[in-house]
Amino acid sequence: MRSYSDQKSDPAPVHVPVLLKQVIKYLLTDPGGLYVDATADGGGHSQAVLLELKQKGKLICCDRDVDALEYCKNRLKGFKEKVDFAKVNFKNLGSHLESQKINDVSGFLFDLGMSTLQLEDPERGFSYLKDGSLDMRMDLSQKKKAYDVVNFYPLEKLAEIFREYGELKRAKLLARIIVESRNKAKINTTRDLKEVLQPKLDPRNKSKALSKCFQAIRIEVNDELDELKEGINQAMEFLRPGGRLCVISYHSLEDRLVKSTFNFYSKGCICPPDFPQCVCGGKKVLKVLTKKPLVPDKEEKKENPRSRSAKLRVCEKLNFSK
Repeated sequence: MRSYSDQKSDPAPVHVPVLLKQVIKYLLTDPGGLYVDATADGGGHSQAVLLELKQKGKLICCDRDVDALEYCKNRLKGFKEKVDFAKVNFKNLGSHLESQKINDVSGFLFDLGMSTLQLEDPERGFSYLKDGSLDMRMDLSQKKKAYDVVNFYPLEKLAEIFREYGELKRAKLLARIIVESRNKAKINTTRDLKEVLQPKLDPRNKSKALSKCFQAIRIEVNDELDELKEGINQAMEFLRPGGRLCVISYHSLEDRLVKSTFNFYSKGCICPPDFPQCVCGGKKVLKVLTKKPLVPDKEEKKENPRSRSAKLRVCEKLNFSK
């Protein structure tokens, strides 16, 4: 195992890879295999994987954010033929691999966190701490923006988004205040939205509530949960027996989805417990390697505060020939 503590050669790194040693330990079962980083982002995990691969090993770096992908390309340009890049979202991951005649992947990595590159750019509109346009698109070629959700979604739909994706107790009240405000004047910027929401938020926990409001809108704009579920399903199809899938999540909605999907594939039979014998014909597809998610230690949380909510779950595809 290489040491990654000295990987600070980039003049302006925008992404500190979370749980890096744990990812390398669990992901790399074959240093000569083919791996897919489904969320290449700033290339931190990708760089570490490439350093561990042997000459025949290869990595495909995917991301739907073209800015992140360009940064990743520049960071990894020294690896040349060992790495390929693709602008691909989770739902199109399988079709991309098929187009490249790939059907035997040694490991997939999904790191679901936001990068500093995204959060620090006001015009991307991801953070309430930066005044910028209400955008929030991961894929800048996508039409729907946060502006459209905030200014045109009906009250009940907005309330549902805040309730389901933000887990906010005052979801309908927040939706109502947005509708009342936009009826007077359109909500154009992150600052506008923040000023609309703040008076109705608990003053003791205002920052957390604002984060959840922005999270809810971002998830809706990018269809993040459906994308994630589809991405995991497609990864399972292309993963070779013995290959592993690593997913790093950052909030409870993501983690619950990852956990339930892993459990579904590891369960096999889904017949009711009172059936005398199995009639569904279901087979276990994987085994879960992390009964409890792996989390950053105190040192990592101190060095990288944005890692504090990260959870890593890992599974391994079973070999049915045994």
